Amino acid sequence: MTGVFYFALCVLLLVAGYAVYGRVAERIYGVRRDMKMPCEAHADGVDYVRMPPWRVFLVQLLNIAGLGPVFGALAGCLFGPIALVWIVAGCILAGAVHDFMAAVMSAEHDGANMPYLVGRYLGAWSRHVLRIVCVGLLLMVGVVFTMGPAGMLHAMMGGISVQTWCVLILGYYLLATILPINTIIGKIYPFFGLLFLFMVVGLAIGLPLSDYSILPDLDFSSNIHPQGLSSWPLLFVTIACGAVSGFHATQSPMMVRCLGEARLIRPVFYGAMITEGLVALVWAVVGLTLREMPTAYAAVAGAVEPLKEGGTALSFGELSLLSPATAVHVACSQLLGSVGTWLAVLGVVVLPITSGDTAMRSCRLILADAMHLPQQSLSKRLVLALPLFAVVVAIAQINFGVIWRYFGWANQVLACFTLWSIAVCLRQRRRCHWAASLPAAFMTAVCVSYFLESPDCGICFPPVIGNAIAGLVSLTCVLLVAFRHTPVTDDARNSSDNRGK
Repeated sequence: MTGVFYFALCVLLLVAGYAVYGRVAERIYGVRRDMKMPCEAHADGVDYVRMPPWRVFLVQLLNIAGLGPVFGALAGCLFGPIALVWIVAGCILAGAVHDFMAAVMSAEHDGANMPYLVGRYLGAWSRHVLRIVCVGLLLMVGVVFTMGPAGMLHAMMGGISVQTWCVLILGYYLLATILPINTIIGKIYPFFGLLFLFMVVGLAIGLPLSDYSILPDLDFSSNIHPQGLSSWPLLFVTIACGAVSGFHATQSPMMVRCLGEARLIRPVFYGAMITEGLVALVWAVVGLTLREMPTAYAAVAGAVEPLKEGGTALSFGELSLLSPATAVHVACSQLLGSVGTWLAVLGVVVLPITSGDTAMRSCRLILADAMHLPQQSLSKRLVLALPLFAVVVAIAQINFGVIWRYFGWANQVLACFTLWSIAVCLRQRRRCHWAASLPAAFMTAVCVSYFLESPDCGICFPPVIGNAIAGLVSLTCVLLVAFRHTPVTDDARNSSDNRGK
């Protein structure tokens, strides 16, 4: 019962975080509830389309809840129960603040994308850097969220090759990228949302009813990573979606353009991030519960049992690292039975597909804004979309593991830029910038440490040196935001004059 108690406590903390800290964040920013939303000022029938709030929420949730809260949580649980602390605290204090305040900033600037907003608050140089980071990240999302579900669908159905699934998924992505947002995305996401909710609720109920002891080991110093890697800074890059993810900042402006009332920004954007945190929490608990599961996977249908070189089956921990898609299949089979497995795994397949399509759409919008190219014409949308998909096909030739690692780091770098932009915006408005500065400083330390210490980046500084440099960089950024003179902008004056309305 101890494990059930801690699981329930984490869920309650996430819900309380939305109810309490979500309102605090709204007051800190000073959201003007009477402001005119982008879909009213710039309706075009393509990207600026007003949709019902419940539909915007579902689309935003499915946009951000890709493979990250599933694969990331399974891989992150190898660092031990500290993963649960990161998901709960990171989601409430950093991730949800990041998504919510990025959405408000975008709404105040006619649905502007993050490169524009970052450039406005951090300088023109950062706008150019972030455009490159955003486009690169979104293209990697397009690749990862094509190959991941293609592999899972192949494992489920067998007869159709992975390459065929990739072509079918990319064909869907192309349609979702160029057609009006309410033609495909706005209509099919509610159905996908039901699959998504079934997966989460099914696993959450299946855990207490299973034969396994939930969270059998709550030693927060335990680390069973098969490669013996340290949780700092890798845990905070591995678990991004579900805690804090820069990718979400590319999605928020797209859905801000479809929301009709400013008072709904917090429920939609802060609420969607908290919901994704619940998804990551469930999968982390599944991983922590089953990570020492016996290596006999006879109950799993099909030949999905990877073996070590010596011929023995992999542990669940090794399986989560080597083949997270198979780990998902194993976990669902053990907890939900054959019928539940199909529905639950299908729900996991839906998650990346409903992020990959909007990632490519966001990429088109960022390039269109940068090139000042109107998007009402289908031909102009194709001019941008077709080259992007050609690049996705080229990137797909790279090893999936390499793409996933660089995707994780680039994702958190984008989160740093977004959080520092929010901090400067709050500082200009003479609001409490620490709500963004503290998580920004933490994520900056994570990214700099990872860059300096990880073999993936080719530098490999000793941890003592890498961490010292990371701390110095973070402290410098905090001091610049806290003490550098920042003139009050027209936006800040308007916010000060209208807050509380």
